[in-house]
Amino acid sequence: MIKVDNLRKQVMVADGELEILRGINLEIKSGQTAAIVGVSGSGKSTLLGLLAGLDVASSGEVWIDGVGLSDLDEDARAALRASKVGFVFQSFQLLPALTALENVMLPLELAGAEDAARRATEFLHRVGLEARLGHYPNLMSGGEQQRVAIARAFAARPALLFADEPTGNLDGATGTKIVELLFDLNRSEGTTLVLVTHDEGLAARCDRVFTMFNGELSEG
Repeated sequence: MIKVDNLRKQVMVADGELEILRGINLEIKSGQTAAIVGVSGSGKSTLLGLLAGLDVASSGEVWIDGVGLSDLDEDARAALRASKVGFVFQSFQLLPALTALENVMLPLELAGAEDAARRATEFLHRVGLEARLGHYPNLMSGGEQQRVAIARAFAARPALLFADEPTGNLDGATGTKIVELLFDLNRSEGTTLVLVTHDEGLAARCDRVFTMFNGELSEG
């Protein structure tokens, strides 16, 4: 599902060129779960952005389901994400002016799904929010908002799901429930799951664990 060959990322700073990623190589098979761990500033979120096609590498290549991202322009990368990739973020990324149902429906409607309302309702039921369909984000707890975000991600039935610190803004008990939900849906949908996390317990539940340190990636 994911293949990475000698991926590098440099940015210009006041002192010159800063190398954030140094020759990353990685393969993740379809259906696997993988965690990327490491200290803040080690390059985890930068790597995730490159894997998802949200940013462009300085050199090297990323393939998603056999498609090389460097061969695609920005519009084509966006189309690939819309058809194959889902996201769950630490900050939920819900639109405050839309209800839970509307937040889940929106990306489905943008993708042209004719059954957006049915699929959004189904996945909100599956995350236990059947009583919250008409509620706005400011009326929901952090855990409920993250459930909406997870429903939104899985409703599109992505082949690949990226989660960036999905429990980072939640208390321990709520975070545990969100983790169970994430893995339950991952198993039932057969999605490839890639997590960036500081939570060692969450990482240990994945099939594979990768560590970022000083811009380099190692397994284990």
